[in-house]
Amino acid sequence: MTSTDLALKDAMSSIEGAIGVALVDYNSGMALGTLGGGELDLAVAAAANTDVVRAKVRAIEMLNLNSAIEDILITLTDQYHLIRPLTSRSGKGLFLYLALDRNRANLAMARHQLRRIEGDLEV
Repeated sequence: MTSTDLALKDAMSSIEGAIGVALVDYNSGMALGTLGGGELDLAVAAAANTDVVRAKVRAIEMLNLNSAIEDILITLTDQYHLIRPLTSRSGKGLFLYLALDRNRANLAMARHQLRRIEGDLEV
């Protein structure tokens, strides 16, 4: 099990094309930890993507789907944004947010690595 700081460092170092990563509480929209970002304001992105997660959770409930979000992908012209809700009991209500440079990232590998990081994360 890894701490938040180590998980964020792992994401930035092991995921090709990573721009920035955050651990976010989707009840408050607050980033509990961030790393990287450059010109991307991760605190603002965390708050804004909280609305995305909330909307998808509502849609699943309204459709009476017996399913959970594995991840959410937002594709921009030059970036990928991955949102991965934590599945552990201690991670309930949290998600990992990862921004990737589309030209340098391998989306399949990024999803695989983020799933691994999420599984190892102890909050």
